[in-house]
Amino acid sequence: MTISVGATGLLGWKIVQRTEARQIETVARDPVVQRSVTYFRENIARAAKAEELVKDYRLLSTALSAFGLEADLPNKAFIQKVLESDTSDKSSLVNRLADKRYLRLAEAFGYGADKPAKNLADTVGTAFVQREFERRIGESDENLRLGLNARRELQQLAGRDSSDRTLWFEVIGNAPLRKVFQGAFGFSESYGRLPIDRQLEEYTKASERLLGTSSFKDMSSPETVDKLIRTFMARSQLEANPVANRYSAALTLLTNR
Repeated sequence: MTISVGATGLLGWKIVQRTEARQIETVARDPVVQRSVTYFRENIARAAKAEELVKDYRLLSTALSAFGLEADLPNKAFIQKVLESDTSDKSSLVNRLADKRYLRLAEAFGYGADKPAKNLADTVGTAFVQREFERRIGESDENLRLGLNARRELQQLAGRDSSDRTLWFEVIGNAPLRKVFQGAFGFSESYGRLPIDRQLEEYTKASERLLGTSSFKDMSSPETVDKLIRTFMARSQLEANPVANRYSAALTLLTNR
């Protein structure tokens, strides 16, 4: 069931922030969601190997959705290779993929490391409900979904023991997250055709200008994350309806400087 907050852009984002906890509780009580979570909880122990997981459509669907990878549901052979990758081997498939959602999927299930993941059912169940909430929000406004995704992803990146350079490359390689940064920075799609090192330079410069930092540890503060997302919403609002939204969106952009 689609979740509509009755507004888009900046106002929509404020409403989502105010009603999020209640909306997530509603999603968690949805019979369809409950059936998916319950089936996963009751049957995941039977999937001792990645091959067994990908053969079970319902298990695989819930697993991929929990990590925002539901579009890969038809790509079973690829997902099996991802799950079987040794996450400790820097040369393995999953570590060579730019989109680190695949790495988080492989780490959660632990097939490549040949050790069962702890609290897997709880981890996947909670993530599935959160992602389902975001998906339903996105059915009425994709930008709100992107904002929710960016907030969660940035919190995860801040906890990573990686260099800022590595984390910026992860942002560039993560399409949903990249869209928020591109939108907030006013970048066109043509930036994606620049050499990767030039992209890194442009992103870090723009981050310094807008957010006052290009460090992910600093960027993870709630105030900085909210500034990024509000700027993204304001610019998106201007692009969608430049006349009607000019005043409120432009005012937000000015106050964010």
